[in-house]
Amino acid sequence: MFRRSLVLVAALAAVLAPSSAARSHAAAFPITIHAANGDVVIKTKPTRIVSLSPTGTEDLFAVGAGSQVIAVDNDSDYPKSAPHTTLSGYTPNVEAIAGYNPDLVVVSNDIDGIVESLQSLHVTVLLEPAADNIAQAYDEIRQLGAATGHAPQSAKVVSGMERSLTTILRSVPKSNRHLTVYDELDPTYYSATSSTFIGRIFKLFGFRNIADAADATHTGYPQLNAEYIVTSNPGIVVLADTVCCGQSAATVAARPGWGGISAVKHGRVVGVNDDVASRWGPRIVDFARAIAAVARKK
Repeated sequence: MFRRSLVLVAALAAVLAPSSAARSHAAAFPITIHAANGDVVIKTKPTRIVSLSPTGTEDLFAVGAGSQVIAVDNDSDYPKSAPHTTLSGYTPNVEAIAGYNPDLVVVSNDIDGIVESLQSLHVTVLLEPAADNIAQAYDEIRQLGAATGHAPQSAKVVSGMERSLTTILRSVPKSNRHLTVYDELDPTYYSATSSTFIGRIFKLFGFRNIADAADATHTGYPQLNAEYIVTSNPGIVVLADTVCCGQSAATVAARPGWGGISAVKHGRVVGVNDDVASRWGPRIVDFARAIAAVARKK
């Protein structure tokens, strides 16, 4: 048990190495952030932030920069207090964004060259793309903390997440770490493999992902079929389509042939909020906690 705990702590500590983008805890400007769109110099503490990234919005509020955010996109639904608008992160309108007179814009995709278009208007932009792993998710939280003058708070957010994840992982007995998992993205059986961000969360627990062997084209998101899933007999079924598509443990159990799946028989079908399952911000902890709760079942 002691050896297992050391392994878990070491694994999580490895992804908490301080980011070069946010080593200094001093809220001193100008500051250079090493973002996905290069070295971005932020001359003064931003007070008019526009976020076109739902995860970026969650990160900004988590690190204490919420009062500096003046507008968020129409998909940023958390926290509820965020200043929601009709701005879109998927079909960004440069003029509409610039109309808010932002001193910092946070995006997760460079759709239609939005980064360069905004920069040509002398708007500072941080590109914080979908994280590939927890280390990158932590790094983006630190970057946004440093960029907004909240580096100490962002460090606390990350360390709190690390402590919580360590506790959550330890809560699953070693005997249940051999379980297989099926992660359902929609009722047509699209799933996420171990090469994806969410898939790597499952790997932290030690689970084996049934989608891995079915991803012949290495997209990370193969479409499985019912026969393959039933034959694979997953020990855990994670439903990331509860909001969009009304899926639940009951609907899964009612599918033809699914009643005999190990996850159904042992009550290890868990529904998670679609957004929590698709974002890489602080609510990663909530996702892991939900998985652990069913993984502990005999």
